[in-house]
Amino acid sequence: MSPIHKVIIVDDEPPARAILKAYLKKFSEFEVVTECANGFEALKAIKEYQPDVLFLDIQMPKVTGLELLDVIDDPVNVVFTTAYDQYAIKAFELNAIDYLLKPFSEERFADAINKLKIKLTNGTKDVISVQTIQEEIPEKLDRVVVKKGSQLKVLRLDDILYFEAQSDYVMVHTKEERFLKSNTMAWFEKQLPEQQFVRIHRSYIVNSDKIEKLEPYDKDTHLAVLSQEVKLKISRTGYKKLKEVLRF
Repeated sequence: MSPIHKVIIVDDEPPARAILKAYLKKFSEFEVVTECANGFEALKAIKEYQPDVLFLDIQMPKVTGLELLDVIDDPVNVVFTTAYDQYAIKAFELNAIDYLLKPFSEERFADAINKLKIKLTNGTKDVISVQTIQEEIPEKLDRVVVKKGSQLKVLRLDDILYFEAQSDYVMVHTKEERFLKSNTMAWFEKQLPEQQFVRIHRSYIVNSDKIEKLEPYDKDTHLAVLSQEVKLKISRTGYKKLKEVLRF
């Protein structure tokens, strides 16, 4: 007897979830344990059910499918379901099982299931490099999604003070809290709006709107003062970048 594989469907559109459930009924080895209308529900469900497969929409309000994947701790087999095709090539290159472009036929869905069965037989779950997919999309970040315990939190860029390098991770600092992200400083430097966020040091990307003043640090360097408690060292290169952005 074939093992039963747990499935979670994540899509903000009820008709899209209904179609996936109807198609999956013909495949007895797959069980839909729950369905979610957004990333907030999905993160809780993933922790509770530990699914084998996600059928995941990419473009959703509040939190996108890619933002959700970026904060999931453990790898999961993913079949993307979306009306947008700009992610397709990278999704295939970066270990997604398949990429179903809406509207898709039952025959096309069955093809995805066959690919999924092969993957599940191998018993491995590949990590999808969300950062690499996002780098192919020209839009700059307009928010940062972080995980707080078992919940998601969406940070507005205006609420972020600075980003700090932490070994292979990045710490995102707000006035009240800080959050660890698995992205790199180089990735954030590329994806953030450059007129607001400036790489002032190898360890810091600062929100230039939050700088209260600049202070001399030693002969050739300065400090960016965000508050009495927060003072960040600026490198020579970072100082030049700040001069361009702040126009002084």
